[in-house]
Parts: sequence; structure tokens; C-alpha cells
Amino acid sequence: MRVPSTVGFGEYCKQAKKRFRKNKGLLLMTVLPTIKIFVFSYLTLFGVIIAFKNFRPVDGIWGSEWVGLKNFEFFFKSNDAWRILRNTIVLSFVNIFLGLIANVSVALFLYEVSNRFALKAYQTILFIPYFFSYVLVGLMLTPLLSSNGGIITDLIEQLTGTAINFYAEPIAWTIILPIVHIWKGVGYGSLVYYSALMSIDSELFEAAEIDGANKFQRIRHISLPAILPLACVLTIMGMGGIVKSDFGLFYYVTRNSSQLYEWTDTIDTYVFRALTTGANFSVTSAISLFQNVVGLILILVTNKVAKKVDNDYALF
Repeated sequence: MRVPSTVGFGEYCKQAKKRFRKNKGLLLMTVLPTIKIFVFSYLTLFGVIIAFKNFRPVDGIWGSEWVGLKNFEFFFKSNDAWRILRNTIVLSFVNIFLGLIANVSVALFLYEVSNRFALKAYQTILFIPYFFSYVLVGLMLTPLLSSNGGIITDLIEQLTGTAINFYAEPIAWTIILPIVHIWKGVGYGSLVYYSALMSIDSELFEAAEIDGANKFQRIRHISLPAILPLACVLTIMGMGGIVKSDFGLFYYVTRNSSQLYEWTDTIDTYVFRALTTGANFSVTSAISLFQNVVGLILILVTNKVAKKVDNDYALF
């Protein structure tokens, strides 16, 4: 840390010590997360070399044969590569885009609720699904979508006369999965934007109302501009994970049905199956490295674009 030239070193140390005493509680709270990140995110980086080797556990990491980019070629030349990449990128982008719209819309709705009891009730109802595991969500969907007595399946059959087996229709899950993703995450996602809306000076809304602005005009010219920087930052962070799908959503909710792989098989589920069946550590490491590199590039590019528009919209 650079010492300001206008402050002596002794004085700077006193100020630093004073700041530490003032914030030691918060600093102590960061110790365990910092250790976790260091151990699991930095100490394990040397394992990236497995992606460039024909790794055999008996030979160890350093003793295994160096194969260069052959593991990457093996994946990208396979018949599954295009399908997996398409599913991962398309469905992740849909989840990010629709999730953003849903979170902002719900936050704006909650901000307009003046009754505190009703507000707490809405927030509680919306937040409960966030605590459900995807295993439980998958079990909850079964009685709704099952071809044998499913509530929604029977309702569709009564209305249209056509029976649909959702667990054998891959294209249907391009709609079902985003709905489940939004339903489960909208409570938490909207809370972030709602907190940003609460920081807006209420006098701005009062002045706009006096000037004759209706509710939609106040939302357009006051509320949305106030949360736009936050929305951009969260979108930039989301773009970094566009090649990393939500494993629980695509694996447990679909019950890992092979009939749905055409539109539900993503990089993460593919890697998991590869590890549990063939244990090809080299190829799966290459795929994971590809995910992280592409994610970093997307974050840098998206952040650069946002910075060109407005510095407040950028993450860094």
C-alpha cells in the first residue's frame, strides 16, 4: 500500500492502526472466506497442467505424458461439442436476460407497495423458493409434469386433446428451465435491486409528481436510471458465467434424462458424467479451463463495452 507523501510514515501507521481497531470485527469476518478462496482457488491452480497431459493417477501429475492441445481437440472434434456449447450459451443467456427483467420488474413492484405488512408477505413468499435445493425442485416438478397423472399434463390433455410427455420432449425444457430459474431466484435477485431503489431520495419522486409525471414516467426517468449501473455490473458478472451452466438446474430438475440431452445437456453436466463414467480427468480439465478462459474474456469485453457507454456502468 502506497503511503501518501503528505503524511509521515509514523502518522500513517497510527492511522492504519486506528482504522484496523475500528473495523477489526469486519476484517475478522473476512478471514475464513479469504482462506477458503486461497486454498481452493489459488493453491489448486497448478492442477491446470492436467489439461495438457494424458493424466494417469498411477503416474501422477508430473509423471503423466505431455500431449499439448490434444485434449482440447478431442472435445471440440467430438459429435457432442456443438450441441453442448449451444445449449450452455443459449440457455445461460436466456436465464441472464429473463432473470434481469424479472428481478427488476419485481423490485419495482415491491417498491410501489406502501403497506409494510403486505410488503413483508410478498418478500417472504418470493424468497422461500430460493432456499429450495434443485433436488427438491425436481421432485416438486414430477407430479406436475409426469406423463402418468401429472397435473399440468392432464390439464393440457383436457384442453387440447393432446397428451404431452414432458420428460421426452427436449424442446419443451427450453421454456421450463428458464421459468424454474426465475421462480427460484427472483426473490433474492429482486432484493438487490429493491435495496438500490430504497436509496433513492424520495424528494425526487415528490418533485416529479408535482410536475405532473405519472407513475410510469417516474419509473422510467427516476427508478430505472438509479438501478441501471447495478444492473450493468450484475450483468457483467453474469456474462462471466455464461459458459458455466447451473449444474443443479440442468441435472436434477431434468432428472438427468438422456431423452432430454438434445437441449438440456450442458458443459457442466457433460463433465460430471464424464468423470463418473469414464474418469477422463485430462479432457474434463481441458473443458473446465476453456470455460474459465472464455468467462474471463467475456467479463473483460462486456466491462469494456459498458465503460465506453458510461464509467458508472463498468465493474472496474
